[in-house]
Amino acid sequence: MKRQIALVEDEAAIAANYKAAFERLGFNVDIYTTRAQALDEFASKGLPDLAIIDVGLADEYEGGFDLCRQLREQSATLPIIFLTARDSELDEVSGLRLGADDYLTKDISLPQMVARVKALLRRVDALNNQINSPSDSLTRGPMLIDNLTMTISWQGQPVELTLTEFWIVHALAKYPGQVKSRQQLMDAANVVQDDNTITTHIKRIRQKFKSLDQSFDHIRTAYGMGYRWSAE
Repeated sequence: MKRQIALVEDEAAIAANYKAAFERLGFNVDIYTTRAQALDEFASKGLPDLAIIDVGLADEYEGGFDLCRQLREQSATLPIIFLTARDSELDEVSGLRLGADDYLTKDISLPQMVARVKALLRRVDALNNQINSPSDSLTRGPMLIDNLTMTISWQGQPVELTLTEFWIVHALAKYPGQVKSRQQLMDAANVVQDDNTITTHIKRIRQKFKSLDQSFDHIRTAYGMGYRWSAE
């Protein structure tokens, strides 16, 4: 069965180009120009396999952010990509904070775009096919990683992580003390991102743990190499 991509984009020419490109690759693509239209269709047809969303939609300057938030409330695992002309670091951080898996600017090449879409869909397949067992669960001090529910708790409190963030923490905590490069963390999360985006994910992860425990300092930077989980 063909994968269903929802493209929420109010610039007709851009939407038409991406629709044609992805359909040539065997995807089904539905175009929505407003947040309300997309939500109405999702309510009647179900969620797509992946959503590509512009930040500004029609007369809603941050309609894409609002849509991402609403979709994340419906599904923790739906792959969400922002594709926008807005390239400020603040907007990128905002998008990732809301639970997007990737934040791309519209100058990205089509091959790069396709690679990121396929990587996210591979991650969903891996999740759906994953065989969990009690030995897959990890305990690191006050942290419990539950692979069955794809959740992490710290000192008995849930850490609200996106799926990308979950896999990054899992990769770091599985082998404490072992430095993981940014590329290895991308591989673990099945995403194709640049180094700055991985850095942003790490910052967000630290902030989420610190919101539960101000003394949290277990994700250490190995300068010039990557990151490691410290049991200290």
